[in-house]
Amino acid sequence: MHIIMIIVNCIILTYFALSTIYVLLFAIAGRFYKKKNYGLKSDNSKASIAVFIPAYKEDAIMLPIAKQLLLSDYPENLFDLIVIADSFKRQTIISLKELPIKVVEVSWVKSTKAKSLNYALNLFDGKYDIAVISDADNILEKRFLNKINAVYQNGANAIQGCRVAKNLSTPFSILDAASEAINNHVFRKGANALGLSSALIGSGMAFQYKMLKDFLNKIDAVGGFDKELQLEIIEKGHNISYIDDAIVYDEKIENSTSFGNQRKRWLSTQFIYLRKSFYKGLIELKKGNFSYFNLSILVNVFLSRVLTLGSLIVLTLGYFLFDINILFKFYLLLLCIYCFALLISLPKRMYNKRTFFALLRLPKAFYIMLLSLLKIKGANKDFIHTTHTNTSIDNSALL
Repeated sequence: MHIIMIIVNCIILTYFALSTIYVLLFAIAGRFYKKKNYGLKSDNSKASIAVFIPAYKEDAIMLPIAKQLLLSDYPENLFDLIVIADSFKRQTIISLKELPIKVVEVSWVKSTKAKSLNYALNLFDGKYDIAVISDADNILEKRFLNKINAVYQNGANAIQGCRVAKNLSTPFSILDAASEAINNHVFRKGANALGLSSALIGSGMAFQYKMLKDFLNKIDAVGGFDKELQLEIIEKGHNISYIDDAIVYDEKIENSTSFGNQRKRWLSTQFIYLRKSFYKGLIELKKGNFSYFNLSILVNVFLSRVLTLGSLIVLTLGYFLFDINILFKFYLLLLCIYCFALLISLPKRMYNKRTFFALLRLPKAFYIMLLSLLKIKGANKDFIHTTHTNTSIDNSALL
C-alpha cells in the first residue's frame, strides 16, 4: 500500500510539474513576442472580405452590433457583413435587411456554428478573398479589417485577432477577461514567439476564403469547431498567425451560472479533442510537426489555469496540514512558479484594485469548474446557447 501511495504521489507531482513548466515556458516566450511589420505592399492591395456572423436567437443585440460593425474604415465596396440568422424573429430579420448587409436565414433542428458557417460559405463561394468569423456579440475595432488585409497581403492565410473584454462590470466578467488575456499571452503570443501556430479562439479570426471553405466542410462539430479547424489547417502545413493589435471586443460572462455552463462545455470539448486527436498528435510529432502536437495534445492534456492554480493551492495546503514536508516544499515551489507565470502573462493594465477584488472570487470559480469537470459527460452533445446583452464597449482597462 505504501508503494502504491508513493507511485500515485509521483504521478500527480510529475503531472503538475510538467503543467507548470509548460505554462512557464510559453509565458516567458510571450514576453519576447515581436509584432511583425505587416505594412501593405507597394501597390496597396486590398482584398475583398466577407465578415460572417453566425447568430442563434440573438434578436436582442444583433441590430446594434451590425450597425457598429458597419463603421469599419475598410473600403465599403470591398467588404460585406453576412449575418447568418438562425431562428430569429421575423421583425428582427426585417430590421436587419434594412441595413446595407446580407442576411442569410437558417433554422436547424440541431443548431451549430459549423453548420451555419458551412451553409453561408457555400452560398457565397467565389465572391471573396478573405473570410472573417465574428460572433454575434463581437465588436471589431475600426481598423481590424485593414490589419487583417495587411497580414493577408504578406502571405498569411490563417490569422487570429486579439480578443479582449467588451464588458468589465462584474467580478466574474473581470476573471473571464483576465483568463482570456492570459490565454492570449500563453497560447498565441508565446506559441508564435516559439515559431509555433497560434491557437484559434472561435471568433475574431480570418482565413483565405477557399481554404476555410474546404477545411470547414469536413467539420460538423456541436462545440469546439475551432479546435478541429486549427488541426486541419496545421496538418496541411499552414501556420496560424496571431495579431495582437487587431482587436475584437468580446462579451464576458457576468455571473456564476453562465460561467459554470460555459466552462462545462469548454472542458468537455477539451477532453473530447484530446481523445480524438491523441494518436494522430503523436504521429505528427514523429514527423516534426510540433504545432500539431502542441494543439492536439499539450494544450488539452493539462487542466485550465484556474483548475491548475486551485489544485496546486489545495495540494500545498494539504501536505502542509498533514506535515509531509518534502511534498509540501515541492508543491509550494510549483505554486510560486505557476503564479509567477500567470502574473507575467497578465497585461499590466489589469494590475488594479478591481482585478484584486475579482481575484477574491477565485475560490468560487475553482469550485464551479471542479463541479463542471465532474459533470462534463454529454455536455458537448447539445448546443448550449449563451445569452448576450451588451451592445457597447464598457471596458475602462482596454486590455
